[in-house]
Amino acid sequence: MTKITKEEVKKVAHLARLELSEDQINNHADQLEKILEYIKQLEKIDTEDVPCTTRAIEVTNVFRKDENKNFDCNEELLELGPSREDKYFKVPKIINE
Repeated sequence: MTKITKEEVKKVAHLARLELSEDQINNHADQLEKILEYIKQLEKIDTEDVPCTTRAIEVTNVFRKDENKNFDCNEELLELGPSREDKYFKVPKIINE
């Protein structure tokens, strides 16, 4: 396996819009090399008879029935916000027309 070069780390950092110091570049190159060595070890494991899974532990969703409930604390909640207009929270405009 070839060693991860500083130039490769710099290229990936540039693509990810990261500014790295020379020490960070060296550190990342070493860490990436160790990760790739570990992956190479994992590739040697025989997984032929291992079933595909998405999780190590099977998880099932617990759903509840949707119910309409009257909520009479609107005023109290609106008072907690930083700004309001009538019966709504007022937020800064983010879309220019």
